[in-house]
Amino acid sequence: MTSLRTLLLAAALALPTAAPAQNPKPHADFSFFITSVGSGKGGNLGGLAGADAHCQKLAAAVGADKRNWRAYLSTQAVHGGPVVNARDRIGKGPWYNVKGDMIAQNLSHLHGDTLEEARAGNRITFRTALNELGKEVNGHNTGPDLMLPGEKNNHDILTGTRWDGTAYTDNADHTCKNWTSEGEGSVQVGHYNRPQWNSIHAAKSCKLEEMLKETTGALFYCFAAD
Repeated sequence: MTSLRTLLLAAALALPTAAPAQNPKPHADFSFFITSVGSGKGGNLGGLAGADAHCQKLAAAVGADKRNWRAYLSTQAVHGGPVVNARDRIGKGPWYNVKGDMIAQNLSHLHGDTLEEARAGNRITFRTALNELGKEVNGHNTGPDLMLPGEKNNHDILTGTRWDGTAYTDNADHTCKNWTSEGEGSVQVGHYNRPQWNSIHAAKSCKLEEMLKETTGALFYCFAAD
């Protein structure tokens, strides 16, 4: 006689196996994200070319490799390289996150170039500044987006940039030596979950282990420039 245990086991085996969760397919207008991971070398991103390649690689992993992806980063003349403004690298917009939410109409809207735009702000918030996988970046927020115990706060985003999207022109290091240092140096960061999304304070180190002790995972913004 078949036991009840045997019948239950057979019934369980007959149930369809749940398919593994899949990341949502990017919206057709997908053109902005925060990297889900950094380079693994702190502030050393392999220069602008390396940072762009990282953006392209992450975008390709979710099926968005046909766009021309650029890292939102500036470089400085003080390190022997050309001055490059982050805002000049990312096209003209508009830009949308992976779910199709517009984050800015154009460069002026993105940076608040006019008084009206500065007062209104762009649409980068902790709800819209998603990574390429469609996930929110951990950060100290209020309301329903409070982090769970043990989660890492990564709200500091590497930019090396002033609030208007331009490079620094003084003799201090704001770019981890133009994104080549994983040791000495400093870097300007923004808070993706606040109006100062691209420039709010300097991180104390370019070393990954030191960054991880603070509030950055060495993440950065990627925009489709085409």
